[in-house]
Amino acid sequence: MEEEKRGRGELLKQFVLSRIEEKGAIPFSQFMEWCLYHPQYGYYHSEETKIGKDGDYYTGSCVHPLFGGMVAKQLSQMAEILGRESFDVVEMGGGRGFLCQDILNWAQRNRPHFYRCLKYHLIEMSSSFLKEQKERLSNFEKEGKVFWMNPETFEEGKNQVTGCFLSNELVDAFPVHQVVFDHGKLKEVYVTRHNGQLKEVMDKPSDPRLLAYFESMGIRLQEGQRAEVNLRALDWMERVGRFLEKGFVLTVDYGYLAEELYAPYRRSGTLLCYYRHQTSQNPYEHPGEQDITSHVNFTDLIKKGEEAGLRFVGLVPQYRFLIALGILQEMDSLGQDLSQLDGLKMRLSLMHLIEPEAGMGEMFKVLIQRKGIDGPLLEGLKDLNSIPWPTPSLNISPPLAGGD
Repeated sequence: MEEEKRGRGELLKQFVLSRIEEKGAIPFSQFMEWCLYHPQYGYYHSEETKIGKDGDYYTGSCVHPLFGGMVAKQLSQMAEILGRESFDVVEMGGGRGFLCQDILNWAQRNRPHFYRCLKYHLIEMSSSFLKEQKERLSNFEKEGKVFWMNPETFEEGKNQVTGCFLSNELVDAFPVHQVVFDHGKLKEVYVTRHNGQLKEVMDKPSDPRLLAYFESMGIRLQEGQRAEVNLRALDWMERVGRFLEKGFVLTVDYGYLAEELYAPYRRSGTLLCYYRHQTSQNPYEHPGEQDITSHVNFTDLIKKGEEAGLRFVGLVPQYRFLIALGILQEMDSLGQDLSQLDGLKMRLSLMHLIEPEAGMGEMFKVLIQRKGIDGPLLEGLKDLNSIPWPTPSLNISPPLAGGD
């Protein structure tokens, strides 16, 4: 297995070097796209386990099924607001299928009416994830609950569904442009070859949108500061707006608003690589064998969403979203049926989802947008000052929320 992985990584490196020799230096975004999505050598098209204990990183849906249960609870309320007998959930980038499985299991047990009206559609680019999804969700597929949608259907961008467009750690995996503010000018990072190896160089931006990107948000990078620009996220948000006829967009990912994301102290940007649960900032190691991500600019998603007809409802840290939906009460209920040791293990794993300091609770955010609906009061966005919290010393302020 290790020889196969090293072989694939070397093949990808040689592919990149040959394309550079043929076409010249390439923007970093192109290099990242090949590393992640090349149909033969890309990370997301390999058969090795990527998510979970035996993979390279965790997602919320891998930590405990209650994460999916709380998302299902919010989806159930959205279905009630729409008041339809049919509610479509479209999840893009569903990974190993755990989130879909947990949402459907929770709905089947706790909200039978919601389960009956629910149709779950998956859009998946990774051939290995698609295979695992079909195996894991085969029973739901037989029941007529799960469907797979061709990615081209989404790319066409026509109004398709009424319900909720859902993603969990999707946007952070879009290929990004890297830029550096150098001698008073914005320059882009390119990848070239030198003595048979990959090497970075800086040159003028390859896309004119990069020049206006920071100015449009009132952001000025410091001299020598490096940053990522996710233009793919803007294109994706526009397509989501066209694809959703009426309903909600629920985006879970890690990142910040622009002012914090591009703060002067982030001089090296936020690009991270994950290889066997170890992080690094070197994307040129293990090409095709490690995940490459960058933090999401939520200001960008909110602004582009407004342009695409998606009104801002709210943005909250993941821990507040989950607590508002009752995850603490669910933890207590589950613990009653477990031994003392198993109960402790369960609580420790779930604390990883909601711990603001060391876990996923603060870094991960939940963004909700709406289309064709007047300002709904969603349960996952309610003011947590009214909810009992086991650590009163924590300062919990009202969520950032949009209005009319």
